Amino acid sequence: MELYLYIALFAPLVGSLYAALFGASPKSYHTGLIASGLLFTSLVSSAILLSYVMGGHTVHVELMTWMATGDLYIPFGFVVDQVSVVMMMVVTIVSTVVHVYSIGYMDHDKGFNRFFSYLSAFVFSMMVLVMSDNFAGLFIGWEGVGLCSWLLIGFWYHKESATWAANEAFIMNRIADLGMLIGIFLVYWNIGSLQYDVVFAEIHNLDQKVITWIGIFLFIGAMGKSAQFPLHPWLADAMEGPTPVSALIHAATMVTAGVYLVIRANPIYSEIPDVGYFIASLGAFVAMFAATMALVNRDMKRIIAYSTLSQLGYMFVAAGLGAYWVALFHLMAHAFFKALLFLGAGNVMHAMSDELDPVKMGGLYKVMKGTAILMILASVALAGIWPFAGFFSKDKILEVAFSSEHYILWGTLWITAGLTAFYSFRLIMLAFFGEERYKQYGFHPHEAYRFMLVVMSPLALLAVIAGWFEHDFVRLVTTLLPGFEFHTHHVELMLIGVTSLIAVGGIVTAILMYRNGPLSTKWEEHFCYKVLINQYYIPKLYNEIFTKPYGALSRFAWKEIDIRIVDATVDMIANAIYKTGENTRDIQNGNLSTMLRWMVIGLVVLLALAVAFTVGYNAIGA
Repeated sequence: MELYLYIALFAPLVGSLYAALFGASPKSYHTGLIASGLLFTSLVSSAILLSYVMGGHTVHVELMTWMATGDLYIPFGFVVDQVSVVMMMVVTIVSTVVHVYSIGYMDHDKGFNRFFSYLSAFVFSMMVLVMSDNFAGLFIGWEGVGLCSWLLIGFWYHKESATWAANEAFIMNRIADLGMLIGIFLVYWNIGSLQYDVVFAEIHNLDQKVITWIGIFLFIGAMGKSAQFPLHPWLADAMEGPTPVSALIHAATMVTAGVYLVIRANPIYSEIPDVGYFIASLGAFVAMFAATMALVNRDMKRIIAYSTLSQLGYMFVAAGLGAYWVALFHLMAHAFFKALLFLGAGNVMHAMSDELDPVKMGGLYKVMKGTAILMILASVALAGIWPFAGFFSKDKILEVAFSSEHYILWGTLWITAGLTAFYSFRLIMLAFFGEERYKQYGFHPHEAYRFMLVVMSPLALLAVIAGWFEHDFVRLVTTLLPGFEFHTHHVELMLIGVTSLIAVGGIVTAILMYRNGPLSTKWEEHFCYKVLINQYYIPKLYNEIFTKPYGALSRFAWKEIDIRIVDATVDMIANAIYKTGENTRDIQNGNLSTMLRWMVIGLVVLLALAVAFTVGYNAIGA
């Protein structure tokens, strides 16, 4: 089985390196095909490993020693167990679909080869992250996905908005990663190892305060990667990258890494329930916070991005309350319908000449029936309607909150479920139904390539049926993750009923409100609309508090310190040396009399120094 582990891990890297060989060459379809084929190979190997792990086995390999000095020993070790194999399947399924889809999506882009090199490297970094058997290896993958996200978000580097968004994502994540790095240092300082099995076996022996600080700092890293408040603004701005990148970031890589970290480190967080409750409370806040911003946004990709942020909040609620397998279950189910939504948005974006405002669309169902059906299926799953995947995973999180008697968290998530259904179908109604408004703007939409719709179909199927395997999933992952005891048997049907009711209510409300097109523009003058469309003015607040002062400090350092002090000092030294050279140039003018004169002067100076040295030496000796 070790061979399959290596294939699953390194096949994306081979694809990345192959595409990189042709990075500066004109578009070559073979780079996309080979990179996609290698991703499919990784998927097959992951599936074989899943079958092996379901038989009660694990695969643990040590590729080589990375660091060995004193008591520090860190190998390049990888483990395929019940948690990592689930993540491997999610990553490879979504990534394979995205790779094949990208062959059509990036068809006319000059950076076709370079794109596939970055995309495969992104997948490889995520595989390193989820398969490592220690915190150091996880951190390597963690930084790898950060680098690749920077490359992919800023892929169209000629656009200032794209480079700005890439830098924003990179810098915010570096701030959070400092916290994570401190957490890893604390782990090693107190336990003497970074291996998961050693750390988790010894963590309960540490002082409670130490465990608390470890948990806090590790979660700071998770906050950055999973864009939790207040490190969230980068997630929506990351939509500047190509749409397949958005699908990969939001469904299978990058943002899911933070949730995976908390799930993987569950023995740590189980020891500090107060920190877990904070994580759950923040998750519930972010779930509603992001959903409200999606209610009014007029950018199709940003609406879906806010949806991701909201669903990540759901996952953190489950993980924070100790239901780690429920968080992982929703992570898996969410990946399929969220990737499907983004790829559908990519089809619409191409059809509408890169236009993303659904208000300028309408009636696209007639010309993009395949895309419309796929996006409707994904939206129903996102809304949590039975028997789609979202119903099983999201309702289970609500059940966790209610069973734990955290009724405020449950109420917040319940309201958010209604908002989710509403904004999902607001987007569907504005884009695909009603008056054909796109004609007013001169657009001539068309359906995507047929193979792009075909490759999206597996995601649609999984968005429908993934939740049906709940019992098999629970049986698999709870051999490693702790179980969660539900106390809602007597009210389970009632909880399902009220959650389904608000979800259906959100869908019906959106259909009724937008069946005739967008609302009156008078609504846009309302204070609430302005607050939501401006993201609660948080980006502007960050700009005033952090960006502008930092810019002013940088300009001051440049003009007053760099130019007036540093540059002036360097220039002064250079000028002094130059003038000294100018003044002493006569020494080498070739005139014998001049040269003899300088030789005599030098001899006198040397004799004077010798006499002074002798007198001084004798004085000290006396």
